[in-house]
Amino acid sequence: MFRALSHRNFRLFWAGAFLSNTGTWMQAVAQGWLVYQLTSSPFWLGVDAFMSTAPGLALTLLAGVFADLVDRRRLLIYTQVGAGLAAFILAVLIVTGLVHVWMILVLSFVTGCCFAIAGPSYQAITIDLVGREDLANAIALNSTQFQFSRVVGPALAGVALKAFGLAGCFFANSLSFVAVIIALKMVRFDGKKAIEPPHSVKDRKAVWHDLVAGLRYVRRRPRVFMLLLIAGMTSLFGAPYLSMIPLFARDIFHLDEGGNALMMGISGAGAFIGALVLAYLGDFKHKGWSVLTGAFGFAICLIGFALSAEIFGAFSLSTQLVITLAFIFGMGFAIVCCVAVVNTLLQQLVTDEMRGRVMSMFILSFIGTMPVGNLIAGIAAERFGAPHTLAAGGVIIALFTAVVTLRYKRLRLLH
Repeated sequence: MFRALSHRNFRLFWAGAFLSNTGTWMQAVAQGWLVYQLTSSPFWLGVDAFMSTAPGLALTLLAGVFADLVDRRRLLIYTQVGAGLAAFILAVLIVTGLVHVWMILVLSFVTGCCFAIAGPSYQAITIDLVGREDLANAIALNSTQFQFSRVVGPALAGVALKAFGLAGCFFANSLSFVAVIIALKMVRFDGKKAIEPPHSVKDRKAVWHDLVAGLRYVRRRPRVFMLLLIAGMTSLFGAPYLSMIPLFARDIFHLDEGGNALMMGISGAGAFIGALVLAYLGDFKHKGWSVLTGAFGFAICLIGFALSAEIFGAFSLSTQLVITLAFIFGMGFAIVCCVAVVNTLLQQLVTDEMRGRVMSMFILSFIGTMPVGNLIAGIAAERFGAPHTLAAGGVIIALFTAVVTLRYKRLRLLH
């Protein structure tokens, strides 16, 4: 279950990434609450989420090319430094009382640029740390630490908000980036021969040629393309629920910032359990079915979460909250069983030469679609209400998954 941790490099990276992700989720909880405090508008929640993920639309594919041409470890270090500085600046603005919504949006954009550039290298470096034999287990354990950070981060955020205020979460996140930078500095690839890049990253014509070659590679492989499309659809119509949680917490269930942290943490708990199950199963069979059932289960839980306040209106508020938390837990569990397995299948299906570019398309399909989904959801929630907006997204995902399941036998049979 934990055999990938026998690799020293992976242990270092895993521990540093966990601490950094924990800080990131602390900030996510605090930032959503801060934006909603300043604006009382679901639209601005959507805009903030858009600004943090929009750079992925422009930068992720190019970052995938860079991941195949440059030192991935060094690239990750530089981007973590940038993201840490952005968190520190925002913390200072809060302490000094100078923070405004536009400042939050600008710093969200800067952080989004850092994450977009780092994403493909973050995914592609896994095989460098453990080798092909332990790749599936390493991906599952990476997912485990990320999802566990979704539990620990919001829980710590709830404590930090009470003890230190909003700024404490942002200071904690800025410090957390130090952990992953130190871990990456300690990683060594002694004795391992690096793959010589075909050309310099400064050769712009060749870089664009590599990008086009990557797109053609995916287009000619239907299973790879469909896996990317599934990740994109679940993110486009499902991911906005995270940015809407502050609205549900404050306006529907009348909770404070601690309740907001609880709802975020329950989603992370479901994802963490799902990741643990995948790590335990290892290189299991029927991965295609795991992807499809995970996507469909996520859609059903999203619909239940969105409509629980209305469907169960006859019950007490505490009963409604318990039912809603159960759906949030289910969403976290199901999405990991879908997206983490998509990650594993893609890395098993593609060649080493195309790994960085294909992983950039995976990130673009899942994270790059978030800005569009968040912006659309924010606008729709302002007019039709957040519950109806999220429920409609769940219906679309469920219908799409059902069609793919019936039409693409080769996808169902993936092992």
